Amino acid sequence: MEKSDSVHSGSTYDHDTAVLEKLGYKQSLDRSLSAFGTFGVTFSCLSVLAGLTPLYGDALQSGGPVAVIWGWLAVSVFTLMVGLSLAEICSAYPTTGGLYFWTIKILEGRVINGVRVGSPDWVPLASWVVVAIASTDLAMAQFLGSLVTMLTDYAPSTYVIFAIYLGIIILHGIVNSLAVRLNGIFNIISVWWHVLGTALIVIVVIIYSPTKQPASFVFTHWENNTGWSSGFYVFMLGLLQSQYTMSGYDSAAHMSEETKNAQEGGPWGIIRAICVAFVVGWTFLIAMTFCIQDFQSQIVDPAVGISLSQMFLDGPGQTWAIILILVILGAQFFCGSALTLASSRMVYAFARDGALPLSRHLHKLDKHKSPVAAVWFNIAFCFFLGLPYIWSETAYSAIVSVNTIASSISYLIPILCRILLARESFQPGPFSLGRWSIPVGVISTFWIVVTSALFLCPTEFPVTAENVNYAAVPFVIVIGLCVLYYAIWGRHWFKPGGTRITDDGEDEDMKVVEGSVNGRVGGSAGAGGDKMELELDQKA
Repeated sequence: MEKSDSVHSGSTYDHDTAVLEKLGYKQSLDRSLSAFGTFGVTFSCLSVLAGLTPLYGDALQSGGPVAVIWGWLAVSVFTLMVGLSLAEICSAYPTTGGLYFWTIKILEGRVINGVRVGSPDWVPLASWVVVAIASTDLAMAQFLGSLVTMLTDYAPSTYVIFAIYLGIIILHGIVNSLAVRLNGIFNIISVWWHVLGTALIVIVVIIYSPTKQPASFVFTHWENNTGWSSGFYVFMLGLLQSQYTMSGYDSAAHMSEETKNAQEGGPWGIIRAICVAFVVGWTFLIAMTFCIQDFQSQIVDPAVGISLSQMFLDGPGQTWAIILILVILGAQFFCGSALTLASSRMVYAFARDGALPLSRHLHKLDKHKSPVAAVWFNIAFCFFLGLPYIWSETAYSAIVSVNTIASSISYLIPILCRILLARESFQPGPFSLGRWSIPVGVISTFWIVVTSALFLCPTEFPVTAENVNYAAVPFVIVIGLCVLYYAIWGRHWFKPGGTRITDDGEDEDMKVVEGSVNGRVGGSAGAGGDKMELELDQKA
């Protein structure tokens, strides 16, 4: 094997640092997360308690327990397929940039109908489109509002809910300004909070609910309060709750440059998080559905506004209801914090490649090697993202749908590139699907396309101006603005993969070290399909 120019026998670089350098970046972040710490971040982003609890009542009205229970199983299986596809690519290219950088590496050197899409003209645009939090924190604010209503009969106004939301995102900014090793501990605590918290909710609700639904209700009952006559369409709508929850698992990739043994820790963080979330989530959904006392008063029209809060109040009673809601609020806080952590690394990576306004400042690290400026950029973005909620919940819901769709499409692009353009040239890392890579990628592509379309569909009939799904409008606007921004400004500064931006000592000035996309930044899917080969003296 040939040695990297930068990595030689006796070098002080460890394996992770050498792999990262081969991909074109120096080790700047604090690589102190264990594999379990990365799993903790990813599992917290998936957060079954944060995702399932706000939408439980809505999902039950779109197909009933059939859609909720069996839909969770179906979504989990398909999500695992997507996760496997992403994990394989993550193992090959373990960088904080994640999805957009993977697209760069897979496209390198590719030629389609005589057009060299792997050229420096096409690669930045493709990865830019891949990049096109706030919903979790707003759900937490709404749960707090339901708790206030339960205790005082006071119903917080929209402005009060937004003020609570603002306080939550500021707290997340403070937490994520800490050193990453402290965040790792924080997210390990989150794992046990979710697992033990779910167990507590399940045990308490089962014990104190006076009556239980029969198994036939839990596993076969159908309910349709959407107005649509097509059972298949209604069932598919019922999957949206599960798919909304089963997202964010790419966060393991964004923590790659802070994860020890990232080529294995990142991929397994994705897979383990999905599998554990499935088990915890299915247990939770089955237990809650067994304990529904009255469908109309608890699910369709709960007095406190949220179905599960009403179930806790009617079953275990007010004291336990407060405790259980606090458990859910804690899970939502952990989830929002993990999402802020992962998304700040995405901002850092994007700024490092010169893509954002004020990139020179946004990629700076503090004394703990944490991208604090990127963290607070995310907090500011969440503030503006939440503003539409003040005037219209429909408008805000559309924005949340756009976020989910954009996230799914960002998964789709590197997977499509992998299965269509790099079947032979792709050289996997330690985590490889082998001969199953292409079939799993095809299934993943199918599922992403289907669910992305679902998030654009109307959920109620008849469709009116009040309930129509406006998600397509902001989605087109966002993609259009991204492309326009790239054409006018971004293309002059965004140099992914073919450049390295480094910090020059204490002044932290950005330096762009020019290089060839297909040359200096060696990759496993390059023009010649050269396999990355490193000879390293690995030290514990």
